Amino acid sequence: MSERFETIWMCPVCGKMLYSGGSLSLQCENHHNFDRAKKGALYLLPPNRKHTGNSGDNPEMVQARRHFLQKGYYSHLLETLCMALDEYFPMNGILLDAGCGEGYYTSGMRIHLQKQGISSNFYGVDISKTASNYASKADSLIRYAVASVFHLPVLHESCDMVVSIFAPYCGEEFQRVLKQGGFFMMAIPSAKHLWKLKQAIYDKPYENEVKDYSLDGFTFLKKYACQKDIFLDNHDDIQALFEMTPYAYRTSPKEKERLSSLDSLTTETAFEVLIYQKVKE
Repeated sequence: MSERFETIWMCPVCGKMLYSGGSLSLQCENHHNFDRAKKGALYLLPPNRKHTGNSGDNPEMVQARRHFLQKGYYSHLLETLCMALDEYFPMNGILLDAGCGEGYYTSGMRIHLQKQGISSNFYGVDISKTASNYASKADSLIRYAVASVFHLPVLHESCDMVVSIFAPYCGEEFQRVLKQGGFFMMAIPSAKHLWKLKQAIYDKPYENEVKDYSLDGFTFLKKYACQKDIFLDNHDDIQALFEMTPYAYRTSPKEKERLSSLDSLTTETAFEVLIYQKVKE
């Protein structure tokens, strides 16, 4: 019989721990099996758990985000996330990136800790199978799964930190999987994020809504502000930036035509990285 390796993955059917014996599938003690694509993510999304029918970012949006992020335009945000990790992430800790996308930030944070000599175990979930598989292929040292953040297939109180970067927020689930006193890190766009891009496209550009920082079940600890003007010198990169945002769904044909005429663009980027701690019971 092969040795069983423990993970923080939880069977989405019965809630028992999933074990790996080195194969491409995981199994719980009740013999529920879940397959992992070769060099891909574990599939832990039962049909009845696709939140309101949402299957995540489509392949076009995932490709656009990969194209854009791999050019380093948002490297300053990654640096800010790593700065927060240096302050709050514990040695030998377990981090879950809830809504990890194609894994750019997840992998970047893991590599940063590795360079610092800090041992860690990284996990990531995303409801998009395309994004999760890209993430898994890009960094084999992170365990990825196709799953919904609204029904995390993760054991109770198993994580030292949960990260949410421009992803849906599900406070009850994040509290459930965090250890007592664990940390929650969230990245959100500031009010003026991509303002020049909006001015170039829309007749009446609007600021992003920045809500109150208070979250039920969490104590707010710190805000890291992250701002930088970026210069895009070609239309492909501008198009990729646009397509990876929700604006791609909300923009009229007339406004998209304005976008198509842009060959260069300087625009503000403005983010907030917020740190919380789970309220101890």
